[in-house]
Amino acid sequence: MFSLILLKRILFALFALALPVKAQTQAWAWDDGTVPFVVTPMEIVERMLRMAEVKPGDYVIDLGSGDGRIVIEAAKRGARGLGVDLDPNLVKAATENAQKAGVAARARFETRDIFDTDLSQASVVTMYLLPDFNVKLLPRLLRLRPGTRIVSHDGGIGDWLPDEKLEMRAPEKSVGFDGVSKVELWVVPADVSGGWTGELPLHGGRWRWQIKQHYQMLEVEAAAEGRDLLVRASRLRGDELKLVVTGLIRGHAWHHLFVGKMAGNQITGEVTVSDGEQKRTYPWTANR
Repeated sequence: MFSLILLKRILFALFALALPVKAQTQAWAWDDGTVPFVVTPMEIVERMLRMAEVKPGDYVIDLGSGDGRIVIEAAKRGARGLGVDLDPNLVKAATENAQKAGVAARARFETRDIFDTDLSQASVVTMYLLPDFNVKLLPRLLRLRPGTRIVSHDGGIGDWLPDEKLEMRAPEKSVGFDGVSKVELWVVPADVSGGWTGELPLHGGRWRWQIKQHYQMLEVEAAAEGRDLLVRASRLRGDELKLVVTGLIRGHAWHHLFVGKMAGNQITGEVTVSDGEQKRTYPWTANR
């Protein structure tokens, strides 16, 4: 751990050397020596919350909450939020900032280790941590409810590819180069792996799907009437599955759009079939 701490101190010290003294003293500080506190520019905060589609009814947990700005802005949108930080001085400042903003009833801050924080009630998790910390959080993040949104500023999560990613310039950013920030969104995926069967009495009878899954990325095989069909596209976003399948049903070429919600070992939704001239929609249920 000593080497990691030393490396972080060296990196952030190098970044800071190129900055005016005023920017250095206002922009970042150290908490307990293990994780650097770097202020997230407000335009990045805004973009993070927009990307996560934070709204009333959401519960936002910010890991390494600093001065509380992410949780406070989420509370202004009607959400409830919890910010955790190891530095009690930052927690005190964040609590005062929430009171000044008039959202103290919905924005709470606690002195706590991020790895000891219960994330199970979150619908949104935000973080501005070093990638090594994100990787350590990966198993816990994947256990969250499907559909939970995770937004990170300048830090990936191991080999888990994001669902959305953008880069934008934030001139007031105090570290890095050229004021460029990277914001990434992950949506916790449901487990849809395995073999599935479903009945479409009016369109092919019994269907079968075989799904291999790596996070939200899928490899899907489909078959109906004893014939393999071509799966042209797939998307898993939280508990919503979409499949685009083409092939012959009853000797006629059809395009299929399956849309369903995952619940336990069942997917329920509808399939729209079309051949360029006619379009039909049928209820669709598949069981694992």
